[in-house]
Amino acid sequence: MQGKIIKGIAGFYYVYTEGGVIYSCRAKGIFRKDGKKPLVGDDVEMSVLDDEAKEGNVDALLPRRSELIRPAVANVDQALVIFAISRPEPNFNLLDRFLIMMRQQDLPSVICFNKEDIANDDEKDILTDAYGLAAERLLFTSAKTGEGIDELKGLLDHKTTVMAGPSGVGKSSITNLLHPNAGMETGDISKKIGRGRHTTRHSELFGINDDTFIMDTPGFSSLDLFEIEKEELRDYYPEFAQYEAECRFQGCMHIAEPVCGVKQALSEGKISRLRYGIYCQLYEELRSKRKY
Repeated sequence: MQGKIIKGIAGFYYVYTEGGVIYSCRAKGIFRKDGKKPLVGDDVEMSVLDDEAKEGNVDALLPRRSELIRPAVANVDQALVIFAISRPEPNFNLLDRFLIMMRQQDLPSVICFNKEDIANDDEKDILTDAYGLAAERLLFTSAKTGEGIDELKGLLDHKTTVMAGPSGVGKSSITNLLHPNAGMETGDISKKIGRGRHTTRHSELFGINDDTFIMDTPGFSSLDLFEIEKEELRDYYPEFAQYEAECRFQGCMHIAEPVCGVKQALSEGKISRLRYGIYCQLYEELRSKRKY
C-alpha cells in the first residue's frame, strides 16, 4: 500500500492513504542503517499490521521531488504566505523574509492577505502595489465571510502547499475552511500518542483530498536570513530587474550609488516605497553582520 506521511512525532509516522484513511506506523530499522530519515510529505510504501487499529510499518521511501530545509518537509509544490491586512498590522519585514526564504528554496509563493472584511480599498491598493510582483499570485481573503476562499482552493488543487505566517492572522480559520476535519484528525493523532493538541509545534499535513495537501507550520515571530550575502539580496526583489539596465555601475546595490535605475523608478512611483524600504532594512542587517 502507498501513502503520504502527514505527521511524524515520538517515533510514529502517520500515513494518509487513499480515501483519507490514516495509519499509525513505525519506520523499519533499515532507514537508520542507510542514514535516511522519513520526512513529513514523503510518499511511502507501507504494510498494514492491524487494519482495525490502523497500524502499520513504513517499508520504503519513494523518490522525492523536492526537499525543503526550513521547514523540513518533502515533495512541496508551493508556499502560501498568510498575513492579515490589519489586526494585527502586517509586519512587512517578516513577510519579505518569508518570500526570500521560499525563493531560496525554489518554491513558488502565493501571498494571501486575510481579513478583507475589515479592510478598505486604499489598504488593498497599497498592498497590491507593493506585493503584486513579489510572488506568483496575490489574493485577498476573509475567513469570516468566506470571500476569496474558493479562489484559494483553486490555487491549492492537486498540489502540496506549505503555509507560513505569524500567529493571529487567521491561518487556523483558513485551514478549517479548506479542510473542516483538520481539527478532528489532529485530535485523533493526539489521542494515539497521549498528548494534547497544543503541546507540540511539529509540522503537519492535512489531506484535502487524495492529491491535495496543505501543511500548517508553527507561527513565526522572527526569521533569520540564512546563507545569503548582501550582494545577493537584490536578486530576491524581482521588481528591480527591469530597471537594473539603467544603473551606471555593474553590481549596483541600489542604495547609495549615483545614476541608479532602481532609485529612478522609485522616484517615479514605479517601485513601491514600502518594499524598497524593507530592502534597505534587510541590506543593512546583512551588511552589519559582516562586521562580526
